[in-house]
Amino acid sequence: MANLDLRPLSLGEILDRTFSLYREHFLLFVGITAVPQLLVLAMKLAEVLLPSLLVGRVSPGVSGGLIAVGVAGALIGVVVYFVAYLFAQGGTVYAVSELYLGRPTTIRASLERMRGNLGNLFGVTLLNGLAVGAATILLILPGIYVACRLFACVPAALLENLGPSESLSRSFELTRDNAWRSFVIYVLYFFLLYALMLLFVFPFTFAGAFFSARDPEMMQMWMALSQVGSFFASVFVTPFLTIATAAFYYDLRVQKEAFDLQVMMNPSGAALPGNAGVPKMFA
Repeated sequence: MANLDLRPLSLGEILDRTFSLYREHFLLFVGITAVPQLLVLAMKLAEVLLPSLLVGRVSPGVSGGLIAVGVAGALIGVVVYFVAYLFAQGGTVYAVSELYLGRPTTIRASLERMRGNLGNLFGVTLLNGLAVGAATILLILPGIYVACRLFACVPAALLENLGPSESLSRSFELTRDNAWRSFVIYVLYFFLLYALMLLFVFPFTFAGAFFSARDPEMMQMWMALSQVGSFFASVFVTPFLTIATAAFYYDLRVQKEAFDLQVMMNPSGAALPGNAGVPKMFA
């Protein structure tokens, strides 16, 4: 993909480019997603397995302490989940940008690019969620529309070094008249996600429900296997959405801001006039 050209693309070409990047760099993108998600998997397995290990070993007098430990563990789990999610999302965006512009990259290099950007990306994600949630309170359709208009806020934040509010405004500007393309990408992502959940998670969940009455002790094993299955489903399908987001972002810039010509005339990444500067990846 070193000679991947920057030109206006149809939706079909964006999806084809997404699948091509994913297929040709499968281990890279799966690795970027899997490395931080391993921490989440470890915590979920601990939630499933630890209770049975403690049964009969804890006196009634310390039950209050265990509840406090459980609450603290849940809070830590939420923090770990969001940190893993942000690292995976940001690392994938950086990897796509490097590959999209003809430069090789690695799992480590992509994740290390998130150093110093974690707080900003958290702000973008939080503000994005609040905006979509507020629109959804009105009606489902406004929520979907706002989510589609904010589709490009993450690559805008990371590649143009924008703050949370600026990133959302930038995405609204770029996706004007293109929300339907964001919607199609979302639909395809959720189709792939539920298909993989059906393949990797449902069999273990069904087995747990079916065999738990006969052998309750086996229920824990099936729950643990369902968590492992959920991990693989997430690791395999999440890169698709993030790759598509970055590819769509670049296409919007090519179509609306002649980004391809900017790169040709200013490959060094020096400041450009107007709002549409070259992303900091060129710096």
